[in-house]
Amino acid sequence: MYWQKEQECLTRSNLENLQLERLKKVLKRVGTNVPFYRNKFNSLHLNPDKLTSLEGIRDYPFTLKQDLRDNYPYGLFAVPLRDVVRVHSSSGTTGMATVVGYSKNDIVTWSNLVARILCGAGVTPDDVIQIAFGYGLFTGGFGLHYGAERLGASVIPISAGNTKRQIQIMQDFKSTALVCTPSYALKMADVMMDMGVNPNGLSLRYGLFGAEPWSEAMRQEINERLGIRATDNYGLSEVLGPGIAGECFECNGLHVNEDHFIIEVLDPDTLEPVKPGDVGELVITTLTKEAFPVIRYRTRDLTRLLPEPCPCGRTFHRISRILGRSDDMLIIKGVNVFPTQIESILFEIEGTEPHYRLIVERENNEDKLTVLVEVVESIFFDEMKKQRAFINSIRKRMSSELGIGVDIQLVEERTLERFSGKADRVIDKRKL
Repeated sequence: MYWQKEQECLTRSNLENLQLERLKKVLKRVGTNVPFYRNKFNSLHLNPDKLTSLEGIRDYPFTLKQDLRDNYPYGLFAVPLRDVVRVHSSSGTTGMATVVGYSKNDIVTWSNLVARILCGAGVTPDDVIQIAFGYGLFTGGFGLHYGAERLGASVIPISAGNTKRQIQIMQDFKSTALVCTPSYALKMADVMMDMGVNPNGLSLRYGLFGAEPWSEAMRQEINERLGIRATDNYGLSEVLGPGIAGECFECNGLHVNEDHFIIEVLDPDTLEPVKPGDVGELVITTLTKEAFPVIRYRTRDLTRLLPEPCPCGRTFHRISRILGRSDDMLIIKGVNVFPTQIESILFEIEGTEPHYRLIVERENNEDKLTVLVEVVESIFFDEMKKQRAFINSIRKRMSSELGIGVDIQLVEERTLERFSGKADRVIDKRKL
């Protein structure tokens, strides 16, 4: 099922011609209207009129999050403020906030791109979509809201938190699709169990999850516990918000809306392209954003390019689900470790719960990784010998798949913090 079939099924040659045409226009526009880009382009003697191929984008400089902070609040806008109808911002918890803007046309584009993703995931105008993302300066809530309305679905803008009320609304309003983070979906499943609510008695059929990395094992857990079909979608406030990429019903990678974005997957160290299928950092250039275009934005998100055709018929390249971040990726004793790897292992071990915490420390000049694992109550009633055997089996599995030794600490159910928004599972004490 398609929202804009003509665009979503463009031939590769027609798509690349469209991308090149739009790329030249946006480079020329930011080079004229945005002092930051104008100065960068002039210093490198870059002339968008001389661009003859998409590969030429590699001559252009990257845009970093720090560049957005340095130009706070409106320095990177490409249109006058009178043409900006919406402003969104990051929380600024790790530094100066990043501010982005949208023109009227940007809002229309945003709505259509999110509608594409909803449609690809199976949502129709007959669905009732419960949006449990926060509303406000965060782009997720409004982005999914506008896309759902553009599709013609009924929207319940309940926002994040108050889980018991979420479940009550889900029952009373007969929600058929849930939008939130995957970790919050599991929290809902926990609370449903406490409330004695049987998910099979709900109208819920779809789950559209994003805003944090999650594993295939976590998807299966959500599907089974909520009785839904969960799909992944990807957005980034600095680029657009939700609507950049999303899974279709095949659930085999996220289709990038390439008629509106050029993506590169680069080695985060050398900044050279990696081979298709290899992990690299996602770099995005907007092609149609009017108020706040960005050129070669380094997302710091790690993914793989999946260029093989998808059975759904869409011709856009796909990316794998986000594996982690190049700046958040854990390096333990020289080995790259992603929290999602650990999550996948734990989901396959009977007796563990889908909640964990990673603590990284440095002892005697060596890295030490401790995994706090929630386990079912019965584990703590086992004799000590059985507990040790259980811990050793987890440790052995981790060592085999991660390539490093880890310490395992069992904790009781419901003792680790639950997250309504993005899950923050890593405590890296080496930085303290």
